[in-house]
Amino acid sequence: MSAPTTPAAPLDVLVAGPVFFDLIFTGLPGGPVPGTEVWADGMGSAPGGIANLAVAASRLGLRTGLAASFGDDAYADWLWTVLGEQEAVDLSASRRYRRWHTSVTVSLALDGDRAMVSHGHADPEPAAALIAAAPPARAVVADLADPTEGDPWWRAVAAAGSLVFADGGWDPSQTWDPARLAMLEGCHAFTPNAVEAMAYTRTRTPAEAARVLAEHVPLAVVTLGADGALAVDAASGEEVHVEPLRVRALDATGAGDVFAAALVTGTLQGWDLTRRLRFAVLCSALAVQHFGGSLAAPGWGDIADWWDATVGAARTGDPAARDTADRYEFLTDALPGHALSRVRRAEATIARLSDATPSEAGTADDARSTAPTLHGGR
Repeated sequence: MSAPTTPAAPLDVLVAGPVFFDLIFTGLPGGPVPGTEVWADGMGSAPGGIANLAVAASRLGLRTGLAASFGDDAYADWLWTVLGEQEAVDLSASRRYRRWHTSVTVSLALDGDRAMVSHGHADPEPAAALIAAAPPARAVVADLADPTEGDPWWRAVAAAGSLVFADGGWDPSQTWDPARLAMLEGCHAFTPNAVEAMAYTRTRTPAEAARVLAEHVPLAVVTLGADGALAVDAASGEEVHVEPLRVRALDATGAGDVFAAALVTGTLQGWDLTRRLRFAVLCSALAVQHFGGSLAAPGWGDIADWWDATVGAARTGDPAARDTADRYEFLTDALPGHALSRVRRAEATIARLSDATPSEAGTADDARSTAPTLHGGR
């Protein structure tokens, strides 16, 4: 086991959990069946698991810390470099372990959604053993804990004043025990998707589910996928439903993590609930247009490009663009002060050539916020 790196400055957000090496296939004509071979039009590799959320938050300018276990294989070397150096994620609370290999997920993008096959082993140490080395954080994002596992790791940081944003997480048993909602005590927000929210609350609609969940947390947010998102503020009773942005979805991997990172960003900025939800919907909509989960997450440059295009279309008299521009007018004040730098996208391999310059690789994307995609395509 390696010693943690030197802690950095206090964090905006801390996340903890397992990290995966994700291999994503896109443009599939259909799912594979026994005895056949299916060819994909595109392929990408990216950090996965909790790294989706860490990268998304860092790209939105949040000082982001990750408490996770890393192995000693080539995948772990690549993940450590991408997260720590390329994406500026603070790894001071993360550790590397000898003779422990990286968990791997193969994600198949199909019909606007994805199917996944994963392999890995339990982390050598629980998250609670790692976060003691983490700098203090204004917010943390964590999965809803299993009541049989005892107090979750985020209890300690919540007691120190961090805002806790809890995610639902898929229940493999599909029992959706409402007793798990008791674990929300001390959380600031809960952000399940519609299926999870209705299953935990035994309700028939996402709106009903959000109202029930608001009895457990100050802010209940239910993501609706292609239908946007809704939220209930328990203190004021305010209910907000935000419309979706219509985009061509290439890969939905990590979209929920991008949504959560954007919600945290808006909360720490002090935005009202409607703006927070709209910003989260926008960021997740931008993410699903690329493949690769974490590396599909938008930076402020992507947001600026989208805003410029939307305003430009509105000026031509496009009524849909005008309506969208009116709803997102707050970006005019939100964008200044953020670096509009290029961000890396998922690449087909993790070979040395994936770090080639655009001139060496042959092609490059000229968009202000998008780095070249090398050795892969769509």
